[in-house]
Amino acid sequence: VQLVELGGGLAQPGGSLRLSCAASGFRFSSYPMGWFRQTPGKEREFVAGISWGSRSRNYSDSVRGRFTISRDNAKNTLYLDMNSLKPEDTALYYCTKGWAPPNSWGRGTQVTVSS
Repeated sequence: VQLVELGGGLAQPGGSLRLSCAASGFRFSSYPMGWFRQTPGKEREFVAGISWGSRSRNYSDSVRGRFTISRDNAKNTLYLDMNSLKPEDTALYYCTKGWAPPNSWGRGTQVTVSS
């Protein structure tokens, strides 16, 4: 299993970023996928999860209404569209195979929200 996150960077408060996760080594279209994040000194926290066919999507209370998880099974790619970013969204964001619980993790991509 290989999960490679892309798209992190610096954004201003109120701005937007799109993360992507390129998946390989397993049948991507058959598995639910998720995004988690972690800040220094804190445990990793769930951000969003999506079922294999995109019929079901779940979000943490802190991002619901601002973030959207999606996937393209033809491209083996998972996405996280982040809007109305806040400084507290600053974290290392991880793509996961499965999300309840996650059983494989990418290396993460850093998102920093600051003016």
